[in-house]
Amino acid sequence: MRFQVREKIFSFGDDFTIKDEMGNDFFIVKGKVFSLGDKLQLFDMNGEEIFYIEQKLLRMMPEYTIFRKGNPVALVKKKLAFFGSKFNIESENGYYDIDGRPFNYNFSIMKNGNIVATVSKEFFSFSDTYGVDVNDNEDYGFIIALVIVIDQIIHDNNNH
Repeated sequence: MRFQVREKIFSFGDDFTIKDEMGNDFFIVKGKVFSLGDKLQLFDMNGEEIFYIEQKLLRMMPEYTIFRKGNPVALVKKKLAFFGSKFNIESENGYYDIDGRPFNYNFSIMKNGNIVATVSKEFFSFSDTYGVDVNDNEDYGFIIALVIVIDQIIHDNNNH
């Protein structure tokens, strides 16, 4: 399944939809505007919260927790790297790794050593949109939540 995601998920707390490859609304993302750290919610089109994402503050490197129904299901940490970006992603579904160049929006998400999703600026011609291609046997919402976290880290870093 392929999704269209807008680059720089939030510009001052606006809500938006993530679309499937046919341009149909698939997920809704809402952010909390006046909060310390990033707090984001991912909803299905019925308005049910699928995931809640919260940035951990006072960390040396960016760190986010992804929750499902109030329970933490993944911890995403940016690791120090001299070239490119490295992320440590531990979840109840396994260990995830990022392979490629997240800051250029061209990378793969690997789970336990196997590619489960690819993210590419080249999927769509729009300058502010990139594609996320997720294997059918993966949890689409969880992969999109991971991509949202990476997008937040990319844009937080570019602002400093």
